[in-house]
Amino acid sequence: MTLSASPWWTPHVHADRRPLLLARGRIKARVAGYFAEAGFTEVECGVLQVSPGNEAHLHAFATERLYPDGRRKPLYLHTSPEFSAKKLLAAGETRIWTLGPVFRNREEGARHAAEFAMLEWYRVGESYTALMEDCARLMAAAAEAAGSQMFRHRGLACDPFAEPERLGVPEAFARFAGIDLLATIEPGGATDGAAFAAAAREAGIRLAEDDTWSDIFSRILVEKVEPNLGIGRPTILMDYPIAEAALARRKTDDPRLSERFELYGCALELANGFGELTDPAEQRRRFLAEMDEKQRVYGERYPLDEDFLAALAIMPEAAGIALGFDRLVMLATGATRITDVIWTPMAE
Repeated sequence: MTLSASPWWTPHVHADRRPLLLARGRIKARVAGYFAEAGFTEVECGVLQVSPGNEAHLHAFATERLYPDGRRKPLYLHTSPEFSAKKLLAAGETRIWTLGPVFRNREEGARHAAEFAMLEWYRVGESYTALMEDCARLMAAAAEAAGSQMFRHRGLACDPFAEPERLGVPEAFARFAGIDLLATIEPGGATDGAAFAAAAREAGIRLAEDDTWSDIFSRILVEKVEPNLGIGRPTILMDYPIAEAALARRKTDDPRLSERFELYGCALELANGFGELTDPAEQRRRFLAEMDEKQRVYGERYPLDEDFLAALAIMPEAAGIALGFDRLVMLATGATRITDVIWTPMAE
């Protein structure tokens, strides 16, 4: 369904969008019911943060707090409730979920919005595989709430009631790009950009001279792997290289890989989950490396949230995940643009 380019508040446009928005409400209620039945506590995380997150290619909206005495403090709109949620885990919460607005700058298009809704939840003392099971149940619940038997997007179909395929990232690179990914990663996790570039060019990937190992990884993922995921049934793309998992812990059986996965339906990424990293020293090192890369590419960096790093020292082992709620609604309703399922989308 493609809706009018007229403003969303035009009565005839709203009338066309309203069935999708009502379905959104039903899906939201079903999600809340799922977590209530599973013994989760709903929490609310503040939007203003001292750090919006420390991933190189995440871009935030900056603002400023003005104090009565004239002092000024730089702040950001959060790109995820993650830092606040993990502080709650450190405080003693064990199963929490939250659904609310997050903000991403430099993003636009049919699948992206500068302000969108993120569903995030955490399980203390449980494996990231438990989150995979949550994902399967939530996809089915969303379809039921929307009255949909099949997810559809851009001519692709995905059965939300089917058991998701669990596919390792190295296997996906071999299957869809013919590339031995692990051959470009050293036992400790260090990466070999030259070897990766040679393999990528042989697979027909066009590269820039200054592309890093991570740049090449992203190009192959987007061009060769993602278009094949979540077709027919959902895909859980799991066990990302440690170099692509700044917030996840290493796999115990292969330190080159991490406890990170992403959920796909109709070639669309829906969620990003982790076995959470709780080592503050290692997390600081990774954050600084990410900010060095951000400085190199974009000429800017974000501060670290020192309270968050301190909280990691007492945070228990946990698994956590962020799911793009609007994208889930898109698939469940057949909407083609993310703004079709947002009640009051930002005017472009």
